[in-house]
Amino acid sequence: MWVKICGITNLEDARCAIDAQADALGFVFYPKSPRYIRPEEAKAIADKLPLHVKKIGLFVDVSAEEINLICQQARMDTAQIHFDADDAFLSALHVPYVRVVRAQNPTDVARYEGSIRLVDAYVESYGGEGKRIDLSWFENADRENIILAGGLNPENIERVKALGFYGADVSSGVEKSKGLKDHAKIRAFLHKAKA
Repeated sequence: MWVKICGITNLEDARCAIDAQADALGFVFYPKSPRYIRPEEAKAIADKLPLHVKKIGLFVDVSAEEINLICQQARMDTAQIHFDADDAFLSALHVPYVRVVRAQNPTDVARYEGSIRLVDAYVESYGGEGKRIDLSWFENADRENIILAGGLNPENIERVKALGFYGADVSSGVEKSKGLKDHAKIRAFLHKAKA
């Protein structure tokens, strides 16, 4: 199972996640988030990471130009788009992107069906609240194209893995406080997800 550890704010947490076999690290470029990181701080971390680990920048309500600039400045491989963006916006991006579905009801999980997407529980603050989606919503979904987020932790990842999702994205479920990771939880989460 592909795993992204999101809300990285320091090199120690990044290195722990990589040592535990994380496939990707998420950096939050949304100033209202308690996990916000400035592009130059993200670059300082990204510069010290191995190339095989994907660096994904999370964006909320900004222009395509701003996403392109920050991804270039911070050395991000991919942009995670947490808002509705039309085709013209997406075609203006100079980086690969993954769209986020903030699911409020069962029909939402079918948005962008057939393409890789991140499905998260709807919260006003754009994630990081540990809110879970009812797994029954995914009964008929193309789970092999879905990266599941929202309320994941070392205690429930095995159940989620068994359902055949492409990947898992975790932030608050492996934290000791907002923006600071619990290294034991990171290792436990990744051990179970990769087993």
